[in-house]
Formats: sequence, structure tokens, C-alpha cells
Amino acid sequence: MISESDIPGFFAERRDLKLEDYVLLKYVFETGVDPRLAAASLCCEQSTAQWARPGRDEDFRALHGAKVVSLTECGGVRPDAATAKSYEVTIAHPHRNFGPRIPNFLSAAAGEGPFYCPGIHFIKWTDFEFPESFLKQFEGPQFGLPGLRRMSGASGRPFFVGVVKPNIGLKPSGFAEIAYQGWKGGLDIAKDDEMLADADWSPLSERVRRTSEARVRAEKETGEKKIYIANITDEVDSIWRLHDEAVESGANAVMINAIMTGVSALRALRRIARVPVMSHFTGTAVFSRVPNFGVSSLVAAKLQRIAGADIIGLAGFGERMGCADGEVLANIEACLKPWGPILPALPIPGGSDTPETLPKVFSKIGHADFGFICGRGVFGHPQGPAAGAAALREAWSKIKK
Repeated sequence: MISESDIPGFFAERRDLKLEDYVLLKYVFETGVDPRLAAASLCCEQSTAQWARPGRDEDFRALHGAKVVSLTECGGVRPDAATAKSYEVTIAHPHRNFGPRIPNFLSAAAGEGPFYCPGIHFIKWTDFEFPESFLKQFEGPQFGLPGLRRMSGASGRPFFVGVVKPNIGLKPSGFAEIAYQGWKGGLDIAKDDEMLADADWSPLSERVRRTSEARVRAEKETGEKKIYIANITDEVDSIWRLHDEAVESGANAVMINAIMTGVSALRALRRIARVPVMSHFTGTAVFSRVPNFGVSSLVAAKLQRIAGADIIGLAGFGERMGCADGEVLANIEACLKPWGPILPALPIPGGSDTPETLPKVFSKIGHADFGFICGRGVFGHPQGPAAGAAALREAWSKIKK
């Protein structure tokens, strides 16, 4: 840990900084030592861990050191932490240290420095903000919510989304048939489950070809545009090939599990994508679920948006997801709020929803800019997927009466 005499070198007033040169990082941490010392150590460890060489008259903190700009005591300490207190800190970190590179940014904000910081027992990265000039260096969604509205024709209402079930085991022909039934009943989007990718028993190219043919058939019969999201999650060096394979076979959207492949893989996919890209939330709970440690789901949602996801899957309101309503709503807002040049993404909060839960979900969100997603709620309907999807449309018509 740094010495007490080093503390002032890692504190600053916002008014004294050129904030365009900094990203703002918010953390909650628990410590049993002087919180100013702990916060200064946090800045030191994630930036200039050694800021001068012995025998040299130099100090790199002015140019490269992270600075505490806010530090307040807050609640949330563990019951057994008798001598520790919890604090919320905002740190201004100079983005010259990592540039517009997501892996390098994460190495600073969520790497060895913060999570092995002396004097800090538990820490959670809760939020971040980029200045306008830095934000412009990220692509964000290519199509975003406006493009998806134009593409689907769905206007003034949520997108109705179905995850084809059974999620694993269906042959391509059977998969395509029940996706068709869902579209015909009223789905806007049918998608692969996050665990179904390029499997031996359901090769991506064959599944996409058959399902895309079914999509076109449903469009002709319903007079509505439909979207099929093909899951191309794989080893990173296979994703670009699978994107081309899926698009050339007829998919008009693709998906990767960006937490598992790495958010940088999502960004690289966005740069070559010819269709909208969905990013699935699977894996987020691993680092977000513990209240006083890890990385918040809000950070994950914002990372996926700047990396270029047009559609962002989120853990939703269902009891199974274990998310407080406030967390879900904050993540939805993170997908949609004005954010410099970054287009809004379509948020799809999910978790065991059915047509019966649509009124409650809509009431909590308060607007129609979201995707309402069902798996078994549509494809497990006793009268079949068409009836399950039709029940979604009927539930919406009752809401809007």
C-alpha cells in the first residue's frame, strides 16, 4: 500500500481536471483502513503503480495517474465485517493509459489493480462514463433500435421474440417448422437459444437455410417482416466465418454470447457484420450477482452497447433471474438513453416470461421500446407455437385498449 504522504497525488477536484481526458469509474469498496488511503491505493494500483524511478526527478502521476474525485461512506457492509466500512468512490482515469481498446480498458478498470488492491477487502465496479471525444472512437450499434424498427415494421409496441424450444435436440427441419409456426402466430423474431450453435446434429448452414426459408414463407402469409437470429457463438477465430455462412444461408440477424467470447469479439464482429447483431447476457451473473464484489450488470450492458450490439439480451424481471426491478430497469435505460453518437440498442429483458406476464413487464418498463421474449411460454403452449405467439398479440391488444 502507498504511504499517507502519497495520498494527495491521487486526489483531485473535478474542476481542476480536463474531464475530456478522463473516463469516470464508479466503485463501491469495503475497507478497514483510512478510506482516503484505500481510495488512493486503488487509483495507484490501476494506473501508475510506480510513478518514478529511483534517483530520477520524475513523477508520471500528473499525466497518467488516476484521481479520486468523489468519496463517500455508504451502506451495504457485510454483517460480519465488524471493523470495516463501505464507501462509494468515483475515479477519473486518464484514457490515454489504454486508448479506445476494450481489453485494455477492462484491464485497468477490472483487472489486477482494483481487485488485488491492498487494504480493500471487497470491491464492485458499478458504472462508468466516457467523455464525448472518447465515446466517438467506439462504433456502437450499426442498426440499433431505429434500424430494427424499420427492418421489422413493428411500430408502437414491443418486439415479440421467441426462443425456439426444445432449445437442444431438434433437427434443422423440425426447428424450422416450429419457428415458422411461431412467426405465423405473431412473433416478430425467432432465435436460436444461446446454447445452440453449430452442432453436429444441427449444422448452422442447414438450420439457417431451412429456417430462413420458413421465415420467408411466414412473411408472405402474414404480410409482416420477420427476423431470424442465428447463434454463431464459437471460438473467436470461427465467428467471422460463421457470420458469413449464416448470412449467405439467409439469416437476417446473428447472435454471440459476448461475455463468453469476450466483448472485444463482439466489437470485431460488429465491424464486419452485414446484419444486426445480438449479444446474449449469459455469463453476466458470474461476476455481477454478489452484491459487494465483481462487476455490475449495468457495466456489462453498457460495454455491449459501445461494442456494437444492436440487440442486448438482459436478465429480466422473472423470479428465476434473481434481479431487483431497479437493476433491470437501469440496464434497459443503459441500452436506450441518449449517449453521444452511439445508437440505442434494443433491450430484451427475459426470464421465464409468458403472455400472462406481459402486462406486468410493460407496466414496470413504462414504454414499448423493448423485446418481450418467451421460450416455453410460446413453444410450450398446449395448442402449439402459433397459439402461443397469438396469445402474445392478444395480451398486447388488451393492454392497449
